[in-house]
Parts: sequence; structure tokens; C-alpha cells
Amino acid sequence: MSSPLAGARAVVVTASNRASAGVYEDRSGQALAAGLRELGFAVEGPHVRPDDVEELAAVLRDAVDLGVDLVVTTGGTGLSPTDVTPEATRAVLDREAPGIAEAVRRYGAENGVPTAVLSRGLAGTAGRTLIVNLPGSTGGVKDGLAVLGPLLPHVVSQLRGGDH
Repeated sequence: MSSPLAGARAVVVTASNRASAGVYEDRSGQALAAGLRELGFAVEGPHVRPDDVEELAAVLRDAVDLGVDLVVTTGGTGLSPTDVTPEATRAVLDREAPGIAEAVRRYGAENGVPTAVLSRGLAGTAGRTLIVNLPGSTGGVKDGLAVLGPLLPHVVSQLRGGDH
């Protein structure tokens, strides 16, 4: 029997003014791409973009238009004035899946990161693509992958038209 994620494609997007300007290396995007590969996805990216609603929405729309199964962002989910990833994501989503974003926040908070609840990250679908926002840290990515890993085979099957 083939893996439920056989042929599954993901795109990783990093939202960071400093990483996009080359001020520092995008470690969270690299960690996210590696983690998704370990789960069985063919991964494109990370695409590093500045914290700009239009630029982020455009790269999300491009991924949805390509028909990928999953887009995961890292960064831009906090409370600072430049954090705009949720706004860009909301502009692209057809339907929100708030339980996923809540589970990511809860997992972080229950595993020693009380500030995890400050993330404004969203999750939802656009077409047949799941989009999930994760925090812009390697720890936030690790926590997000711990939550997403068990869910993704079912989600990908569902979005591809599978039965419950």
C-alpha cells in the first residue's frame, strides 16, 4: 500500500524583513522544509519574503494556483506592527480551520513556551490546498510539525477528495 502522502507537494514560505534582506540566515524556513521532507512531502522553498501583505499573499496564491497540497509559513505571526502573515493568509483562504492553529498554540504553551499563545497564526484551505501559519522560530516550527504530522495524511486525503 502506498503512503498517504505519496506524491504530496508542499511549499514553505518565510516571512521576515531581516532574512529577506540577508541580515541573517532563514533557519526556521530551512527547518520547516526539512521537517516536511521527513514527513514525505516534496518541498519547494523556503521562499523568503519581507513582511508585506501583498508580497506574502502573492506567493501564497501562486502556490495554491500550482495545486500543491500544503503551504506552511514561518514568521510574521506575532504582535509587532510588522507581523502581517495572518492578514496575507486571510486574504487567500476560502475557509478557516481554527482548530489547527489553536492546537499549534496549545501544544507550544503546554510544552514550556507560554508565549506560544501570542501567535496570531491561521490555518485553512484555499482550493484544495491547506495553508498553515507557524511562528518564526525553529522551536515554533518543531512544535507546529509535531501537531501537523499526525493530521496531514488525513487532511491531504480529504482535500484530494477522499472519503471520511
